[in-house]
Amino acid sequence: MAFTKLRVLLVDDNAAMRGLVRAVLGAFGCDNVFEAADAKRALGILSVEQIDVIVTDWKMAPVDGLALVRHLRNPEKSANPFIPIIMLTAYAEPSRVREARDAGVTEFLAKPFSAEQLYKRLQVIVNRPRPFVRTKVFFGPDRRRLNNEYEGPERREDAAL
Repeated sequence: MAFTKLRVLLVDDNAAMRGLVRAVLGAFGCDNVFEAADAKRALGILSVEQIDVIVTDWKMAPVDGLALVRHLRNPEKSANPFIPIIMLTAYAEPSRVREARDAGVTEFLAKPFSAEQLYKRLQVIVNRPRPFVRTKVFFGPDRRRLNNEYEGPERREDAAL
């Protein structure tokens, strides 16, 4: 599958990493790639361009990628709180993955990454988008990887409610 129509925004303060990700995306046929070195520039691009996917680093200054994700997932502040976001970062400890997920990241990808790993994340975003959930404390893609094929007995006590 080529991603020729996909419009991607890369947000990373490291120009070499942006170049690497751009080259990998180009190999997938994705030529509509926008780049931002920080969150402020990313928000500027998002205000004038129709972006389909964001790939962002976590550790950036003065605003990190996690704060950017939280801002984008806030329906009162964001023009598109439903935009898919891939967090591409060297911080891959389970606690960090959970923190990114809980902030509203759609997919998580640890550095160093392979082209195949990025391709798979994009395929999931395009071919199997996750539903969004709104609660008192969370807005973002459903954090559960649902498999609705269970046909056994209901074991939850409140299932009849």
